[in-house]
Amino acid sequence: MGAKIYVGGLPYSTTEQELSNLFAAHGSVVSAKIITDKFTGQSRGFGFVEMSTDTEVQAAISALNETQFGGRTLTVNEARPQESRSGGGNRGGYGGGRN
Repeated sequence: MGAKIYVGGLPYSTTEQELSNLFAAHGSVVSAKIITDKFTGQSRGFGFVEMSTDTEVQAAISALNETQFGGRTLTVNEARPQESRSGGGNRGGYGGGRN
C-alpha cells in the first residue's frame, strides 16, 4: 500500500494535472490534490500526492525534494496524519454586550 506525499513550495499556478505529471515519472500516481483557499479558490502553494507503493513514494521523495519547479524550491516528504482541530471561533457562546 502506498502513502501520501506532502508537496510544499508549489507555484500558485500549478494545476493538479501538472502535479500528477511531475510525480508520474517516479511511479503510478493514484491521486494529486492542490490545496486551495476556501474563500478565494486560489492555490495555497502546497498539495498532496498519493502513489501506489511505498517504494514509489520513497523514490519520488528522493528525486524531487529540494528541486526547482516553476522557479520555486519544492519540499517533498511523507505526509503526516492531519492533526485534529478545535472548533474555534466561539469563545464561550455568549454575546459581547455589557449590562
